[in-house]
Amino acid sequence: MAKLSLREFQEELARKLSDTSGATGTRALLGLQAGAELWLIDLAESGEILPVPALTPVPLATGWLRGVANVRGVLYAVSDFSAFQGNAPTALTGDARLLLPHAKFGCNSALLVSRVLGLRALDDFEPADAAPDPRPWISTQFSDTQGRLWRRFDPRKLYTDARFLDVAA
Repeated sequence: MAKLSLREFQEELARKLSDTSGATGTRALLGLQAGAELWLIDLAESGEILPVPALTPVPLATGWLRGVANVRGVLYAVSDFSAFQGNAPTALTGDARLLLPHAKFGCNSALLVSRVLGLRALDDFEPADAAPDPRPWISTQFSDTQGRLWRRFDPRKLYTDARFLDVAA
């Protein structure tokens, strides 16, 4: 039996879920928590998710750039997604995870999130009756059956945002 890397496994799983969800008219989304905010990201837009490895601090960088991580010989700049947005920094607990970008984005900028909340179906949400959010990486806002606000994350807009790219303190 051939060995399959974690990245290949996750990409294959995302492809299968997209194929399956496309047949039924729904999309599989991954639920994330960053600080107190709940987020949804399309599986086709996400890369790997892993426990937080050792982080090497970067001198003279902004406070939300938590450091650099070595993931299988590839260096990733680790940005605290909550702190970047002006919220409390993410605690490095056992629930914290790194969201690596999908290879199609061509960047090595991992996002530190508080926890991964599992797969969600878009059918489980309805458009939220909330004020528009000025952050360009939010494409839509939804409410779940418990009335909680979820934000749909557009990683391409975050990875090209001028403020996100400027990590100098």
